[in-house]
Amino acid sequence: MTAKADRPFDIVVYGATGYTGRLVAEYLAHHYQGKGPKWAMAGRSAAKLAQVRDLIGAPADTPLAVANSDDPASMRALAESTRVVVTTVGPYQLYGEPLLAACVAAGTDYADLCGEPVWMRQMADKYHAAAQASGARIAFSSGFDSIPFDLGVLMLQQEAKARFGAPAPRVKGRVRAMQGKFSGGTAASLTATMTALGKDPSLVPIMVSAFGLTPGFEGPAQPRGDAPEYDEALGSWCAPFIMAVINTKNVHRTNLLLGHPYGADFVYDEMVLTGPGEQGEAIAKHVAATPMIGTENDPKPGEGPTKEERDTGHYDVLFLGEYPDGRTIRYGVKGRYDPGYGSTSRMLAETGIALLACPAGGAIATPGALLGQALVQRLRDHAEITFAVED
Repeated sequence: MTAKADRPFDIVVYGATGYTGRLVAEYLAHHYQGKGPKWAMAGRSAAKLAQVRDLIGAPADTPLAVANSDDPASMRALAESTRVVVTTVGPYQLYGEPLLAACVAAGTDYADLCGEPVWMRQMADKYHAAAQASGARIAFSSGFDSIPFDLGVLMLQQEAKARFGAPAPRVKGRVRAMQGKFSGGTAASLTATMTALGKDPSLVPIMVSAFGLTPGFEGPAQPRGDAPEYDEALGSWCAPFIMAVINTKNVHRTNLLLGHPYGADFVYDEMVLTGPGEQGEAIAKHVAATPMIGTENDPKPGEGPTKEERDTGHYDVLFLGEYPDGRTIRYGVKGRYDPGYGSTSRMLAETGIALLACPAGGAIATPGALLGQALVQRLRDHAEITFAVED
């Protein structure tokens, strides 16, 4: 096996012909052309890869690699050709393990967009020790789920300790604004997860517990966040947030992996702010009663928002840290572009680049635990995401 420093590529984008993979490749081609990492596009079809390369305006000499998750030898060759793999090929519980296993064996760093907590827990249980041994850094959930939330809490707690000398024992993640659509891949992942739970009910506790990704640690009771409620501290009604089921688990996993810098008694939840008064209450109840994904109108895999929809999308998340004596601290994370695709493609690419300089040891981990403030800085500098204390 070639030593990591001598491999031909720094980053390979696996799934570059898919909807989100194409956006990641396009971002690398235009943002880092001639001055960034050595990168390649990978997928099942050489002809489709060449077509996408031309479509996104990537240089004609951009390397193309044919690889298929059904073929273990091609996964091994892909992992051994690069220092980092970023993969958009989901649902990961159906297609992800062969590439992850190859990266762990080769000591290759890996980042994905996985929002499938049951599969993530299974992979952590199965490969964490091997990743530690090989030095592979495996960063799940390196997109809108869960980077703004994982890193938002991390940064709030750093500021809280600097200001008050101790972490905030209670943090609320509250989506103040969000405009963007989900793609067929997101819908397919949810469908695959529900199918897996139906086949094996023993997996349900992982899905329903906020500590589903913290094996061996069970913290205090957490807010359910599954019904409308009025938040006195913010003067607003709140509705359930569809991504909370994965984000909260990743926030608690980061806390565990870093040695509980937020405290072992840390309480965290996420909801969407819908405004004050009767109108805010009505919106919260409507959101709670309306299925976001899992209807006949779901887009198909490979489909997603138009360029105009991606470019006009945005998101704004508030993190409110609270102390028992009434002290509070507010931290905001705001992103330009549609969260699930325009911004997510940038987050995944920048996670891959941040892994190139990552000093951490091998682990199945989170972007917050592996990369922390280094990734925050990259996202500020390159991805048009702001992280800031709000006074």
